Amino acid sequence: MINRTKTRKVMVGNVQIGGNNKVVIQSMTTSKTHNINETLKQINELHKEGCEIVRVAVLGNEDAESLKELVLKSPLPIVADIHFNYKFALLAADAGCAKIRINPGNIGKLENTIAVVEKCKEKNIPIRIGINSGSLPKNMVEKYGWTAKAMVESLRTHIEILENLDFKDIIYSLKSTDPLMAIEAYTMASEIWDYPSHLGITEAGSLLNGTIKSSFGLGVILFNGIGSTIRISLSEDPIQEIKVAKRLLNSMGLYENIVEVIACPTCGRLEFDLSKVVKEIENYVEGLNFPLKIAILGCVVNGPGESAQADIGIAGGNKGGIIFKKGKLFKTVKQEELVPELKKLILEYYESWKNKIPN
Repeated sequence: MINRTKTRKVMVGNVQIGGNNKVVIQSMTTSKTHNINETLKQINELHKEGCEIVRVAVLGNEDAESLKELVLKSPLPIVADIHFNYKFALLAADAGCAKIRINPGNIGKLENTIAVVEKCKEKNIPIRIGINSGSLPKNMVEKYGWTAKAMVESLRTHIEILENLDFKDIIYSLKSTDPLMAIEAYTMASEIWDYPSHLGITEAGSLLNGTIKSSFGLGVILFNGIGSTIRISLSEDPIQEIKVAKRLLNSMGLYENIVEVIACPTCGRLEFDLSKVVKEIENYVEGLNFPLKIAILGCVVNGPGESAQADIGIAGGNKGGIIFKKGKLFKTVKQEELVPELKKLILEYYESWKNKIPN
């Protein structure tokens, strides 16, 4: 079990960030926020996939004026993503948004920051300070270079503004497109502050590249006990961000309600269409959000040993196959019965889980 770094608790609507061992999964809509129907469609799809918090862009008055209806109809707490214009932050707070993402040092006069802070205090709304390596202040880069130190010192200036106004419902992020820089920045910040951190690798890229970069960078940070909420940033449908986040956290023992399908690498002993079966089973369990590990193995030689860490598993052969439970032989079947029998067993486990019946 990974020892989690202790942080203060911050409530985002009814979702707790920090103060516990949970890592909350979030994403961001790609629709124009003022297109309420499309934005709600995306939010509902994200919620169904397992997203726990959703962020929306507030770029203009139309977006800001749409927030009240979105908050009313959204199944998830909504975070308003705001840059520079403090008036949008005030409108977002009055609309009932659960968190404001705005950097207090970038919204002009101190009076503007005071207005936002007082409104957030009144509404019990936290503020996320978002530092990105690609948009560091010129003075920080001149002093520290394009480094993790520059990111952390930039974060310090924003945190001090809020702390000087006696505001501590803070979440911070230190996103870099360079995973090594992000690892260093989050590690440094966790040694200075006990505010919960929002993890992300920014501009990570497409599904393949973005998943690899994010899994490496965020995996190291999470392994070191840092991070209270996570967004996998991909140039894809936001649903893919949730899928990757769940699987990353699950692989680290930080997310339970997922059906994990593991499969052996193919080799010359393979005597059935393993790839086809894996895809069929992955599609079959797509909407089943409960803890189950399934092993799909290509031959009966190593089946018992390799499936021992799975709840259930199958090993295919030329004319037949075997089904395992916890690494022990459960049933021998004909090859054409292997997948139907496995599906039947998956459903039995699902029903037992729903009814809390031990297997």
